Amino acid sequence: MKRAIFPGTFDPFTIGHASIVNRSLAFMDEVVIGIGINENKNTYFPVEKRLDMIRDLYRDMPRVRVMAYDCLTIDFARLVDAQFIVRGIRTVKDFEYEETIADINRKLSGVDTILLFTEPELTCISSTIVRELLTYGKDVSQFVPEGMRISD
Repeated sequence: MKRAIFPGTFDPFTIGHASIVNRSLAFMDEVVIGIGINENKNTYFPVEKRLDMIRDLYRDMPRVRVMAYDCLTIDFARLVDAQFIVRGIRTVKDFEYEETIADINRKLSGVDTILLFTEPELTCISSTIVRELLTYGKDVSQFVPEGMRISD
């Protein structure tokens, strides 16, 4: 079975993330979305809320699992028996950084990384921008995956 993880803090309300998961399913049997737990990171939604929102978003997609993890990404990949790490790229700077991390992960664990660029129309939409708009009560529905409900 070809399994990939899509790790990170993963903001459920960023349409670019949904796009990466959907595109990964085109060539993977399963994608495990990993919610990295970092006590020091300030996020808009707490971990349990993010897990619930993401699980709700992918409830009709049996080939997608959502899990929290508190370890190195390569250790999480081993934990779920994933052969690949999928990462979303928005800019050339992102690509350069992720390419370096991918090389390190490959050397440390043998796990390959697949870098997928977001669609051109999504490159300027980052989770940081969406979080800020939410904080100020702005409508972010155009940036949210179809079917996603945002509520505190």
